[in-house]
Amino acid sequence: MTNWTAATSAVSAAFLASLVEVVEAFTIVLAASVVRGWRPALAGAAAALAVLAALVLSLGPLIGRIPLDGLRVGIGFLLLLFGLRWLRKAILRAAGLIPLHDEESAFAEEAEELRGLARFQPSRADFIAGLAAFKAVLLEGVEVVFIVIAVGTGRGLLVPASLGALAACVLVLAVGAVVHRPLSRAPENTLKFLVGVMLSAFGVFWTAEGLGGQWPGADVALPSLAAVFGLVALGLVQAARACAPVAELART
Repeated sequence: MTNWTAATSAVSAAFLASLVEVVEAFTIVLAASVVRGWRPALAGAAAALAVLAALVLSLGPLIGRIPLDGLRVGIGFLLLLFGLRWLRKAILRAAGLIPLHDEESAFAEEAEELRGLARFQPSRADFIAGLAAFKAVLLEGVEVVFIVIAVGTGRGLLVPASLGALAACVLVLAVGAVVHRPLSRAPENTLKFLVGVMLSAFGVFWTAEGLGGQWPGADVALPSLAAVFGLVALGLVQAARACAPVAELART
């Protein structure tokens, strides 16, 4: 029971987080391909994937040498910070205090920026497009690697978490290959809200266990923690919406 609960939570967290990151990376790679063709875009993406693979291979043996309790505390604390950062932005967007992220707009802005650079530096246009794809895949990929390692370490869940991330990558690439456009219809803020809730729950769970605490029901406590974070976050969304008109009146 507990193993299935932990595995399901790890797969879900890795899948949802990776889905968000891969959509953002895909948008930039697609913009680079539209401006300069698929060759430089794919070359930049492939180079980034090679760097990520080297990073994973180098980190794997090092993680195994860290004492388990210390590893759980460190990763738990980082996961909590990471999750709360995602959750904060998702709450503000859901409350209407900051604009929703728009992949169509991001695609248009990135494509226009690449076209501008290509006009000023035509001899380096392919390199610039490839570099944009490289940076996008590398930066978003590092976050995916961190999340997979964080939610999978300590309970032998690296394989399930990796499969969740891989499934997200395959899904985005398959849909992207069919529609050839940014995945603007994906409910990104909802996904970020869910990811923030799950990562925060994992963060509290790992930190407490690393400090010697015992959760009632062991891994079954994970969904309960996620439910608490979710309810508090939804309450904050409502409170922020109620405060927004007051803040607007104060500014005027």
